[in-house]
Amino acid sequence: MAENLKYTGTKKHSVEERYPKEGEIIYPYFPDDDLIKAVNYAMFLKRPLLLEGEPGGGKTQLARAVAYELKLDYKAYSVKSTSKAIDLLYTFDTIGRLRDAQLAATGQISEITPETIKQIETYRKYGVLGEAFTCGKPMVILIDEIDKADVDFPNDLLDVLDDTKKFYIPETKEEVSVSEGSNPIIFITSNSQKKLSDAFLRRCLYYSVKCPSSDRLKEIVIARFPQYKKVLKPNLLEKAVNKFLELREKMEADIDERTSTKVISTSEWIDWVHLMCHNPKEFESILDNDKIPCAEALLKSLEERAKFFIINKYLILKPA
Repeated sequence: MAENLKYTGTKKHSVEERYPKEGEIIYPYFPDDDLIKAVNYAMFLKRPLLLEGEPGGGKTQLARAVAYELKLDYKAYSVKSTSKAIDLLYTFDTIGRLRDAQLAATGQISEITPETIKQIETYRKYGVLGEAFTCGKPMVILIDEIDKADVDFPNDLLDVLDDTKKFYIPETKEEVSVSEGSNPIIFITSNSQKKLSDAFLRRCLYYSVKCPSSDRLKEIVIARFPQYKKVLKPNLLEKAVNKFLELREKMEADIDERTSTKVISTSEWIDWVHLMCHNPKEFESILDNDKIPCAEALLKSLEERAKFFIINKYLILKPA
């Protein structure tokens, strides 16, 4: 049962590992103590954990890290502007059923009989939540970037996320609820682009994901790039993280003067350090001259590049 599981955040994997089903690389994840507590509170209360924060801050990776440590199956749904809540629950192939009925009636397909067509459950396919409700074991579910959808999307999930956790399929006249032993562990991420309703928030636990500390940022890239262990020397990393956080602080201070609210985050830090690993001597020399190389990895708009100072392709935080 999910309430008996405990996430510690201590089980780290090497980047050579891959998820067995998706084949994607597993990256080490470094949650802070408060986030670990929030995950365990959500599992105990059987409520979704809403993770809010800036893009690129590591919200999405948490669900996979929890699934990896607890050895649970993992399913993700990436929300789009056209997404409907029902997509998380099930789909019903009405057109396929009609096609099969017509083909069977004309004898064009012998393997499908009228009795098969009457078994309408054949044409019902569970979505990630529907599968998690009925699989008979805990599963980790990620609903990613819920704020991309319109306001009806989260509101249509209210009954599904409530204590009863059930939904109705009118095509098959089935009422689906959480089977014994299921109790999915649900993570929902938001980039704070839209306000979520009070009714929706009442059904969730909430955690605001902040930018990692200086020490944590260094820890992340050391684990991410073990092949560059000799390159990532403490002195160089210290210079890099200080410049990165200095730029981030200036972007936060100027946020009211820009049309974009974006500031550099963990994902930019990882890319920037990756570039540093390929030419560490030049990188360090530029940092020592109070400049920041590879501005392309940090400033992602003309407005940002105009706001700060790009001189001879290097980013300078103070006017020359």
